[in-house]
Order: sequence, then structure tokens, then C-alpha cells
Amino acid sequence: MSSSADVSTSGSTDRRHIATEAARRRTFAIISHPDAGKSTMTEALALHARKISEAGAIHGKAGRKSTVSDWMEMEKARGISVSSTALQFTYVPDGADPDTGGAVINLVDTPGHADFSEDTYRVLTAVDCAVMLIDAAKGLEPQTLKLFQVCRHRGIPVITIINKWDRPGRTPLELIDEIIDRIGLTPTPLYLPVGIAGDFRGLLDRRSGEYIHFTRTAGGATIAPEEYVDPESAAEREGDDWVAAVEESALLSEMGQDHDQEMFLAGQTSPMIFASAMLNFGVRQLLDALVALAPAPKGREGIDGTMREVTDPFSAVVFKVQAGMDSAHRDRLAFMRIVSGEFERGMVVNHAQTGKPFATKYAQTVFGRDRQTVDTAYPGDVVGLVNAMALAPGDTLYIDPKVQYPPIPSFAPEHFAVLRAESAGKYKQFRKAMDQLDSEGVVQVLRNDIRGDASPVLAAVGPMQFEVVTARMKTEFGVDTSIQSLPYSLARRTDADSAEELARQRGVEVFTRTDGAILALVSDKWRLQYIEKESPDLTLEPLVAAAD
Repeated sequence: MSSSADVSTSGSTDRRHIATEAARRRTFAIISHPDAGKSTMTEALALHARKISEAGAIHGKAGRKSTVSDWMEMEKARGISVSSTALQFTYVPDGADPDTGGAVINLVDTPGHADFSEDTYRVLTAVDCAVMLIDAAKGLEPQTLKLFQVCRHRGIPVITIINKWDRPGRTPLELIDEIIDRIGLTPTPLYLPVGIAGDFRGLLDRRSGEYIHFTRTAGGATIAPEEYVDPESAAEREGDDWVAAVEESALLSEMGQDHDQEMFLAGQTSPMIFASAMLNFGVRQLLDALVALAPAPKGREGIDGTMREVTDPFSAVVFKVQAGMDSAHRDRLAFMRIVSGEFERGMVVNHAQTGKPFATKYAQTVFGRDRQTVDTAYPGDVVGLVNAMALAPGDTLYIDPKVQYPPIPSFAPEHFAVLRAESAGKYKQFRKAMDQLDSEGVVQVLRNDIRGDASPVLAAVGPMQFEVVTARMKTEFGVDTSIQSLPYSLARRTDADSAEELARQRGVEVFTRTDGAILALVSDKWRLQYIEKESPDLTLEPLVAAAD
């Protein structure tokens, strides 16, 4: 029979083990404007961690493969990411002891297109750090700015990557100044490029003073060999290009733009690396920076204000629900970010939103479309729960004591359309598909008694979300659908007392969203201003905007 001292010792050992495992985790998202190279960088990181043997993106669009993180047919056809995917792999930095197991990287690739901002926002609730990818030629772009503001609002530290340095672009100091001027973030380059944009030869390591020279591989499909050269030899080898990099480094140091860990974690500065994801230049340096600098998972506050530390009993937040990833099984996968404790496959946990138990028999780690059963996982890990029909983004799972984390807000939709099945005989499949896509958060689904269930109204941040709905309706459920745009541009939250009067207003239609929220759709801002002026007692509350 165990004594109380034995139990206490066992509990302390478990907590130490959980703390050790959590400290190994680095969970981050890649954010950027479309076509800045997010999916290509995801592939390159996996390649350097030796998770894959050849990058999916190869040089030249004519021979381009789809990346492993893009699995939807629409993504492959258009060469963009329209859903977030989670990749997990282990990385052992050079010189580290492989017996310690290395760092566990949880990388969440996000949609770059502005139409899918809501999906990206959900991902940013589940990560501890962000990698902001900037095109060397284009600099800061609108979607990057929006997502950076989300990171700042949530206190997420940012590492900046200037990508595509193998192509013509702007100067390092020009890009640095733009970031300072436009978003108030001070870049502190860890490395500076040797060679102008378009003539990428290697990197000056500002901390060691060494030169890292890269050698191109065929199509950038394999890891680029690196050669370390001392400063004197680098000067002889690269001449004026080396001198220019050294002078720029000295200038940055004089201006106080050397890395400071406290200022980075406080969101005041951003370590910067110049890279080419397509050629696999600077990719290992990013991985090393993530391991050395990015924060490990930490505790999270529940809606009642209590803090759940990483060593406390198991808890997790569902941030993404996705179906159709495996066409052979047509299952539904809920991505959860583990916040605290140790997860063991098969454990029965509590679902905070319903109060019901939830069995975790089928749990997997995900690498693009490929999956592996996971038996244990720790804070920071992203685990997929299969056939999680009861779960939705923002839900909390836990083991006692109870905890519930704040919900993930829905964005204010700006585009509205009626969805109908082309064939009345497909109504049953239509309803099932609509319920599934609604629960995944692909779009917001609005209903009222006048239109009925056969003609739900879809509300979206961007019109491309409607394309995803119709494409998945056809490929996953065999239902051909038609979309008809509605003449509304604004949505406001209202209440039951105001709904009846608002429904009588010209240019207004009232609906109920699946979560129970009552929304008034208004034709334009001028109509809204008129109603607010004439009927100030009616409830018309703004929703969360995509740029908030």
C-alpha cells in the first residue's frame, strides 16, 4: 500500500516531467500576405528537420508540386492556402545533445488570403510565437499589417523573416526602416545578407562575426549545404559585399538594434533573418532562433480569472475543426492546443461547454494530410481528435478541477449570400453538409423563418469562403449548389426586443446565427446611420472586425 509520501513524490515527479516536456515545445504560426511564401517556408522547415526528404515546392511554376501542408484541391489548383494545417516534428540543433530528444516544433500554417482572416485569428489563439514573413521586394503588405496587429493585441512575440532574398528587392536598411515606421516594431537582425537582393550568397552572423555561405541545390529541393568562414577569409572571398554587410551591422549596433530577449518577449523588438524558402537559405537559422528565443508554453487564464499552469491537470482549447482531410474516411478532425498537463490517448475528459464527458480514443498528430496515432502529448502540442462531432472552435476540454477558457470571437461578416441545393432530392445531404461546415466555422450560417432551412444565408469575411463551401459541398457530399448574393454589407448584433421592429425596416433583414446570436443585416452604412438616428433605442451592436 502506498503511503501519502509516495503519492506526493509521484505527483512531484509527474509535474517535473510535464514541465520538462513543455519546455521542449515551440508552438508558432507563420503569418503573411498571400504569396509571400508561407507554405514553401513550411516545407523548408520540415525539410531541415528531416521530416521530409524533398521539398514539395520546387523552382519554377511549370514543375511546381503542391506543398504537403496544402491538401484541399482548391489549394493545389490555386497555389494558395485556404485552411490552416498543423505540422509537428522534432528538431535537434547542431551541437545539441540528441539524447535529450531535441525540440518539439508545432508549426501551424495559416491562410494568407484576407478572406480567411477568421481562420488565421483562431490559429493565433493557439500559438506562443509568430513568424512574420515579408517579401523582400514588396515589404509590409495589408494582410501582414492586420495579422501583426492581432499578434500585438494578444501579446504574441514576432520573429521577422525577409523572404525571397534570392530575387531582386529592396535594401536591408530600407526594409528595417519601413517596419519601424509603419508598425512601431524594432527589428534586431540576427543575420544580415551578404549580397544584394537577387544575389544571395550567404549570411553574416552578427553575434559570432562568421560568414555562412550557402550552395544552391537542384531546384532547392534538398537542404542547401552551408560553409562557415572566418571574417578575414570572408573579406577576401566576398570583397565589397562582405564589407557592406559588416558596416550595416556596425550601424545597427550603434542604433541599439542588437537582440534583447526581454524586449523581444515584450513585443518591442523582433529578431530578423534574411532567407530564401525556395532555395532553403536561412531556414536552419530560423529553426535555431525558434528553439533558442521563442517562448515555451505557459499557463492560461480561465474565464473566471483563475490561472491554469502548464503542470496542472490536463486542459486544452479547440481552435480548429476540419473535415474532408481524408477522402477515404470522411472523418472530422478537431485540432486542440494542449494548455496544461499530460494528454494520454483514451483518457476521458470533460467538455466545458456541454458538461458531458468526451472520450479521446482516436487522437493523432498531423503532418499535412498524413497522420500518426499519438499516445501522449504535452502543453504546446497540437493534437487532432477524430470524429469529434460535439466540438467547435473555442471549446475547452479538461480534467478536474474545472476550467473554461475564453471563447474565440466570430468576426464581423461583410459578404452575404443565399445557398441552395440544385436538386430537391439532395436536401438531406444538403442539410448534413451545411451543419458540418457551420460547426467547423467555414462560414457563419444564418437562418430565419421566412427563408427556412432550405435557403440558409451564409455570412463571410470574404467571398472566397463561399467558393470553399460550394467546392466542399460537391466533392465531399455530392451536392451541387448555387450561390445568390444578398444586398447587405453590414451585420449588427441585436436582441429579441429590437428584432421585430428592425425586421420592418427597409434594407434590413434579421437572422439567428447557430450560436444563438441575433444579427440584423443592413444594406449599407447610410441606412444604418438613418436607423440609429430615427430609432436610438434599438439595439445595434458592432461585431469584432477582422482587423481588430
